[in-house]
Parts: sequence; C-alpha cells; structure tokens
Amino acid sequence: MLSCKEISQLVSQSLDRPLPIGKRLAVRIHLMICKLCSRYQRQLHFLQQAARQLPEHLDATSTLQLSDAAKQRIRTKLDAGNKDP
Repeated sequence: MLSCKEISQLVSQSLDRPLPIGKRLAVRIHLMICKLCSRYQRQLHFLQQAARQLPEHLDATSTLQLSDAAKQRIRTKLDAGNKDP
C-alpha cells in the first residue's frame, strides 16, 4: 500500500492529468481508508474550483485601493515604529 505522502502527490498530480488505472485504483482504495488524505483531496478540489472562479469575480477595470483613513492609520503606525527610543 502507498504511503500518505505518495497518495498526496498522486492526488495533486490527478488535478493536472489523468492517472494510470493502477495508480488511480490505489488512490481510491487509500482514500476509502484514510480520513486525512480524503480531507486533503477535498481541500485541493475546493482550491481548484475557487481558483477557476476567481477570474470571473475580478473585473479588469476594477482596482482595490485603501481608503485615505486606512492609509493614514498605516502611516501613523509606521512613523511610531520608526522613532528612536
């Protein structure tokens, strides 16, 4: 049986390309037994889906900017941290 480290690598690879049938079967069997690797696979799938949807939510013309008040708070904190004791 493959180790969790090997399975995690195969799960990651399976997101990019299909695995050979033997490895795919080994991953499935391991995931039925190992709760942590199964969780890892779900997390990877979630991240993959989120990354695919990200460009849809970002408008090319929109830019994120700090408010003037936030900029001032940062300047104040930075200035306070740069003063010599």
